[in-house]
Amino acid sequence: MKIFATHQIKELDAYTISHEPIDSIDLMERAAEALVEAITQRWEEKETPFVLFAGPGNNGGDALAVARLLSQRGYKEVKAYLFNPLDKLSDDCRTNMERLMECTEVDFYIVSKQFAPPTLTADHVVVDGLFGSGLNKPLSGGFATVVRYINSSSATVVSIDMPSGLMGEDNTFNDRSTIIKADLTLSLQLPKLAFLFAENSEYVGEWQLIDIGLSEEGMDELVTPWQTQEYEDMAGLIKPRSRFAHKGTFGKALLIAGSQGMAGASILAARACLRSGVGLLKIHIPFCNNQIVQTAVPEAITLIDFGETCFSEWEESEGMQAVAVGPGLGKRKQTEEALMDQIEHTTCPMVLDADALNLLAAHRSRIGQLPKNSILTPHPGELDRIVGECQNGYERWMKAVELARTAKVHIVLKGAYSAIIAPDGRCWFNTTGNSGMATAGSGDVLTGILLALLAQGYDALTAARLGVFVHGLAGDLAAKRLGEIGMTAGSLVEYLPFAWKAMQEA
Repeated sequence: MKIFATHQIKELDAYTISHEPIDSIDLMERAAEALVEAITQRWEEKETPFVLFAGPGNNGGDALAVARLLSQRGYKEVKAYLFNPLDKLSDDCRTNMERLMECTEVDFYIVSKQFAPPTLTADHVVVDGLFGSGLNKPLSGGFATVVRYINSSSATVVSIDMPSGLMGEDNTFNDRSTIIKADLTLSLQLPKLAFLFAENSEYVGEWQLIDIGLSEEGMDELVTPWQTQEYEDMAGLIKPRSRFAHKGTFGKALLIAGSQGMAGASILAARACLRSGVGLLKIHIPFCNNQIVQTAVPEAITLIDFGETCFSEWEESEGMQAVAVGPGLGKRKQTEEALMDQIEHTTCPMVLDADALNLLAAHRSRIGQLPKNSILTPHPGELDRIVGECQNGYERWMKAVELARTAKVHIVLKGAYSAIIAPDGRCWFNTTGNSGMATAGSGDVLTGILLALLAQGYDALTAARLGVFVHGLAGDLAAKRLGEIGMTAGSLVEYLPFAWKAMQEA
């Protein structure tokens, strides 16, 4: 699903109006009907008290139409406030104001100067229609006061399209005290980029897409580098497996992982790799981990490092289709030197994770020397060590996009909506996964999955997209059976076969 910049959403509205064709006021009415359907599905009790706050633009027009339609559906206590301090309304907002004035069942107030705020209790549902996605500066003055008043109440808050005060993309310099804290955001047709960053979650709350019938043709024609990846997009990426295939068909992979006390990281990555279809796996480990790994992963071949406790000498990768380095590696000086040598001597695609990334932070120029089709999988802290400390998720994501471009690598920036970033600037935000995956070793499992896919001949972008999606899907299947609290990284490995099976059968 495409994610458009806020200025493109206006273009899409205009395209729909001209090509359907439909009058803008009728498109607003259609949106309001869809919003009311979503609201009434959650609050079925007709005694529920609603208070709607409308601004002077089209977002306010949506709110006024929602107030009218709620009343028509039999809701007994509906109040609406239209804030118009400059005596300037959009045309469609004015039309809905006039329509609402004829609806005597709604208590309707037009506020131009003084505002006597209504009492808001925990029983109330506030519908926020002050401002939509078009803001480019923080709210101030009376609107800021209204936002603070709503946020100070115990009412449940539903925002139309976007929480008022939140900008569609970059909120780095926004005044966060003047942003509505919504419990639910009903986003019209498409998600907004701002929804996908952790710093905005307290304002967006739960978000739900509301189909208002914007032009599919218009969406196809509009170009954007940003998308979410959905279930229906992913199953077709899986390569068919021939009946006459053999282990050589599915590639040979090398995993360099583990150090003293960290054998578990290499085991998790290895098991995930084997559960993701690789033909043959070799694991380079220090001597101290050999017995543990051979016992835990009998399907893999172990290659023993000359070092007793850590990775200390690069491993020959000739004949391998992919190499992964990092899980549980440690940050000793000899490991740092061995990693630089490994990068220099490896020609097949690489996956770098965990301590491999931490060690690379002191050798950033080496990132550009990685083999073609390589993937970096940092979590936020690991990325910050490479690119410098970031103020928020948006800045971190932008720096990751720039790093992918300059170093010509693919980056998986891990998080609630993991971002898969290609060197050409395209980005997919993942939609699978849950908070049960926020546990030690989860990233090691992802490394193993990506290693297996690269070894099987998937290009880096497809491997990254598919691997991240299936990793999250395994987490969702595990959570459904085990609950999020009881999950471990091993649960992800356990449910990987079911995730792959579900994808193949989709």
